[in-house]
Amino acid sequence: MTTLHTDKMDENVTPKRPETPESLETPESPETEAQDVSIQESNCSENSKDLSMESPLEDEQWLDILGNGQLKKRVVKKGEQNVKPQRGDICTVTIMGVLDSGKVVEEHVDKQIQTGDMEVVQGLDLTIVLMELGEIAVVVVDPRFAYGTRGTASIPSNATITYTVELKEIKEEPEIETLSINQRREIGNKKRERGNWFFMRKDVNHAILCYRRALQYLLIDDDTRWNKNEETETVSDTELQALLDDCVKVYNNLAAALIETDAYHSALDNVNKVLKYQPNNTKALYRKGKIFKIQGHYGKAYLTFLEALKINPELWSVKLELASLKEKMAKQNEKEKSLYAKMLGINKESDKPSKDVKVEDKSKIAKGILWTLLGASAVVVGMLVHRFAS
Repeated sequence: MTTLHTDKMDENVTPKRPETPESLETPESPETEAQDVSIQESNCSENSKDLSMESPLEDEQWLDILGNGQLKKRVVKKGEQNVKPQRGDICTVTIMGVLDSGKVVEEHVDKQIQTGDMEVVQGLDLTIVLMELGEIAVVVVDPRFAYGTRGTASIPSNATITYTVELKEIKEEPEIETLSINQRREIGNKKRERGNWFFMRKDVNHAILCYRRALQYLLIDDDTRWNKNEETETVSDTELQALLDDCVKVYNNLAAALIETDAYHSALDNVNKVLKYQPNNTKALYRKGKIFKIQGHYGKAYLTFLEALKINPELWSVKLELASLKEKMAKQNEKEKSLYAKMLGINKESDKPSKDVKVEDKSKIAKGILWTLLGASAVVVGMLVHRFAS
């Protein structure tokens, strides 16, 4: 039985510099992980020239894929009839994308993608499954299904991109059980990095899709057999630890994305999975505290933020959250005191004793107050029990 050492934090959990809420909510190392995920820019190569020199068939018409003119395809070279990829297949493609000005802004040669997993822009992901093996097609993609209003460093916002795509190879998606631990990590991390790219662009729904696909490759089961086509492989503690660390990163990033969609229950579930293996993960503690705060559980939020601050006293974002919570809790206590006072019938101005009140009347008033106090106390105790029990 192998033993996992789960108390080790990744380098990004406790940064050297004070963090801000934005940096805490950013998926691990997005600056490096998002590189080379989306576009790899280069000048026109001979391969791209070969694609652009193909002349379209004269009798071929444009196919309006969505019916609204925002995604159109035209065949340049026909492929093998009825040999098309299915969702999840691994395809090898060569892609060149140009702006209306003719500038090449995206180029990939023999790029491997998994259809349906958003490993290319959405317009191409929807189009490649309609192509035949060996086909070359021109695809015009509206900004909505390309790089949208944000664009990239080389692609302006709201840019229509015309792609030339060649579908070179189609392979069925391998069963995860047939993959080695290293292969699972490679594929899972690729999908996690793609999710990070979407997260940084505020495309949270596609980020969630990528993170959940990544977990399918990175999850560890007690009865996992790393390659069912061969003898059971001996997996070292180091390999298992690396796989677990990758899986925990995805849980953490998925939680951040779910918070953005107000799916707090699911986000809390993923945060708790992170803390199960890495109880000192300050990003997870910060997100857990935020969830409690949003839900109005100020006491739980305060304790969670305090725990994160004990681990790293330099987290200024946590200090700000604690200060904010103190103010909210003070206001909440004042409201509760006012409520209890009303329940007890206490009025600061009217409760001053009068000199004209007779002794008998004072006795009656005292008894009335006593019974009021006993009844109200029972109600208050019941409310407190319910509050802290829940």
